Amino acid sequence: MAEVKVKKETNLSDATEVENRIKQLCQQFPHGITDQVIQNDMPQLEPQQRAMAINKLLSLGQLDLLRNSSGLLYRMKDVQSASKMKGSDNQEKLVYQVIEDAGNKGIWSRDIRFKSNLPLTEINKILKNLESKKLIKAVKSVAASKKKVYMLYNLCVCCVQASKKKVYMLYNLQPDRSVTGGAWYSDQDFESEFVEVLNQQCFKFLQSKAEVARDSKQSPMVQRNSSFATSHEVWKYISELGISKVDLSMDDIETILNTLIYDGKVEMTVIAAKEGTVGSVDGQMKLYRGVNPVIQPTGLVRTPCGLCPVFDDCHEGGEISPSNCIYMTEWLDF
Repeated sequence: MAEVKVKKETNLSDATEVENRIKQLCQQFPHGITDQVIQNDMPQLEPQQRAMAINKLLSLGQLDLLRNSSGLLYRMKDVQSASKMKGSDNQEKLVYQVIEDAGNKGIWSRDIRFKSNLPLTEINKILKNLESKKLIKAVKSVAASKKKVYMLYNLCVCCVQASKKKVYMLYNLQPDRSVTGGAWYSDQDFESEFVEVLNQQCFKFLQSKAEVARDSKQSPMVQRNSSFATSHEVWKYISELGISKVDLSMDDIETILNTLIYDGKVEMTVIAAKEGTVGSVDGQMKLYRGVNPVIQPTGLVRTPCGLCPVFDDCHEGGEISPSNCIYMTEWLDF
């Protein structure tokens, strides 16, 4: 009897070691491991023993079972997610995990179907259930074209319909700028008038700074240098005007300044700056100044193509082409 008891304890110890080793492998590969990974790490392990260890970890809620194009994946379960998904079946957990992996950019329903290998009707049912539990939410996407993107609820899952342009994410996540369009979009509509006002005000600020420099009666070089302004100075000026209902970042202002550069109204230079200087990045600072052309540009330069920064990538039938160029259309209308 004593020998039998010792044998059982030894088997239990072996099983525990196998389970611990599988968990260690999952920690080494946080995106998940396959049966092949386990087999390569423990070649002496019988398939039945491997299956028993995995099933036990799954039943204890310590592993997540996922599925991708190459087969099944095992991954360590997130304790916080496990409490949220308590009472959910494996299919619902699988869809939730796929959405969670997508982060705050979301995932199209087509990709959820591809990664989960579940029928579309089942996916739609699960998504509605996750929305009702406030585990995911839907937000309108400026990048979506009659597609749906799903994200986890603490990123966000709710369902918003707007010209069939929806993305889903975890409920407590802030959508990425590629989804919302940032400061230039309101309810997924491009705010062209707002951008134009910012364009005018940024140029006005740089013009006024150049006029002050000219009126200083100093040497031409000093006048030129003092006519430059940093993007931080332009940002501060726009912020104090109070013309924006949203908080604009330095990157937003630099985007506007870049459009002025493309229009030939502003020039930019880069100088070295001390570490920690306001507006500097990696020891460099961008300076901008308004410019007035000495002579009128030639006819070719007046066309959008003359100043287009993607001229070399423009060709008929491509993503950038003369037939769908809004700048060319506006120029021809003018």
